[in-house]
This record gives sequence, structure tokens and C-alpha cells, in this order.
Amino acid sequence: MKDNLGFNDIIKKSILELQNFGDLSLVNILIGLFITLAVSLFIFYVYKITFQGVVYSHSFNTSLVLLSLITSLVIMTISSNIVLSLGMVGALSIVRFRAAIKDPKDIIFMFWAIAVGIASGAGIYSIAVGGSLFIGVVLIIMVRKKFHITTYLLIIKHNEGARKDVLPILNKLNYILKSKTAANGKTELTLELRKVGSNTSFVENLSNIDGVDSAILVKYNGDYAE
Repeated sequence: MKDNLGFNDIIKKSILELQNFGDLSLVNILIGLFITLAVSLFIFYVYKITFQGVVYSHSFNTSLVLLSLITSLVIMTISSNIVLSLGMVGALSIVRFRAAIKDPKDIIFMFWAIAVGIASGAGIYSIAVGGSLFIGVVLIIMVRKKFHITTYLLIIKHNEGARKDVLPILNKLNYILKSKTAANGKTELTLELRKVGSNTSFVENLSNIDGVDSAILVKYNGDYAE
């Protein structure tokens, strides 16, 4: 019967055993923090080499390292006593984060950094290290593979007389028509191109056609142009 403890009994027992917090030695804390730092620096490196946005943010990347360390400290604090864990949940519930995340991949890195902090703070270092190595390799392979196929936006402005010369060049490209605007004898086309390699000589060929006002090519990742 003594083993059938209710919720109130668990709370009372946890309060009485609050001194158990001291069981977490300074050596164990330092080991956990150093392992968290090492893994989070690996996340830092993976984010840097796989970044594909417009402007690389060193500040955001650095915050991933700090996020892992802080999460690890929080887990170390609350894992020793249920009262501390309940208090921490209450304290964190009033915090509101309103930072704008432009790239969905940044959210993945934030969750990754938090997961490393949780695993390391709980002392499950094999998950923190092994899982991070696996995720990092997968990310690098997927991003490097994507580099072989590049997506562009091609914007062409031409008059109706140039149409017969523009179409043969466009027919050689793998494109999807995004928009077409015609006004006062002028036509503006916006095309999404998927190209293998870096040969973009077709832009010069288009711009040299009589009747083509401009041919603009920009790199496109699905969210914004670079």
C-alpha cells in the first residue's frame, strides 16, 4: 500500500528531498556543458556550409550554440526535482518569442539545437552526438545534391516582332511560365527555369535579339530571389 503514492504524495516527497539537487556534481555539469558545446559547434558548422539564403546571419548561427547550452542548463536544473520542473514550466510559459523566421530550414536548426541541449542535459550523450552526426550528414547530402539543379527566374521584355526569335531559344530550356503581361505592343514574360550547370549564355543570346528590351536572370529558391 505504501507504494501507491498519489500526486499529492509525490509532490510532498519531492519537496522533502529538495536537497537531492546537490547530487549533480560540478564535474558532471562541466562534462555535460562541454559535450553540448562540441555538438552545438558541429550544428554551427553544418548551418554555415548548408546556408542557401540571401544574407548569412552569423548572429543567428551563434544563437544556436547558446540555445543548446542554455537548454542543457535548464534540463540539468529541472531533472533533479519535480518541484523545480513545475516552477520552470510556469516561468517559461510567460515568455513570448516574436523573432521572424524567414527560412523554414532555420526552424529545423532551432529544434535541433534544443534537442541537443535536452539530450545532453539529461546525460544521454549518445543520442546528442550520434543523432547530430546522422542529421548533419543527411543535411549536407541533401543540400549538395540540390546544387546540381539550380532554379532561376527569367524576366524578358520584348515587342511582338521579336517573338519569333525568342521562342526558339526558350524552347531549348526547361521552364514553367509564371506570368505574362501584354500592353501597348510589349510583352513581359516571367519564367521559372531549372538548369543543370552554370551555363547562362542564353541570357546574352536573348538580349541581343532585336526587339528585346531586357532579359534578366535571378536565382530563385522558392521563397525569394537572390
